[in-house]
Amino acid sequence: MGNVQSLLAIGSIALFSFISYNFNVSVLQNLGLEVENKVYLTAFSLADDMIEEIKQKAFDEETVVFRSINPDELTESPYLGPETGESNVTLYDDIDDFNGYQRPVSLPHAENYIVKCKVDYVSASNPQQISLAQTFFKRVEVTVSSPYLRNQVKLSYVFTLHSK
Repeated sequence: MGNVQSLLAIGSIALFSFISYNFNVSVLQNLGLEVENKVYLTAFSLADDMIEEIKQKAFDEETVVFRSINPDELTESPYLGPETGESNVTLYDDIDDFNGYQRPVSLPHAENYIVKCKVDYVSASNPQQISLAQTFFKRVEVTVSSPYLRNQVKLSYVFTLHSK
């Protein structure tokens, strides 16, 4: 009987070890997913915050003081970006000033985020199609990257001259 009891004891220890190992692996995977989700949520929040900041600006340099305007009077595509004298984001007064803008962001729980903006004119019938001519539609694409993200987070928003 001693051998059978020893064998049962060894078997139960092995079974307990196997169950404990699987439980610990599951807990660690869940913790990893939780941290990854927080990092992605933060990235989405940063992108959304940037779009909300851009929403506060005029559609174009020519519409800072609103007036009736034709599309060919708007800023030409090659010149999208800050105008002379707008060297700081606090001086930006229209949407396309954010073209090429990037901002490093560090937060206590995850650092080294980079928020980048790209602004393009887009077709009225297809907002995914970039237009080289001026239109009443500008698409802002905000990209957030971090060494903690497997993939960059991209959010885009299409502004129209009358979107306010």
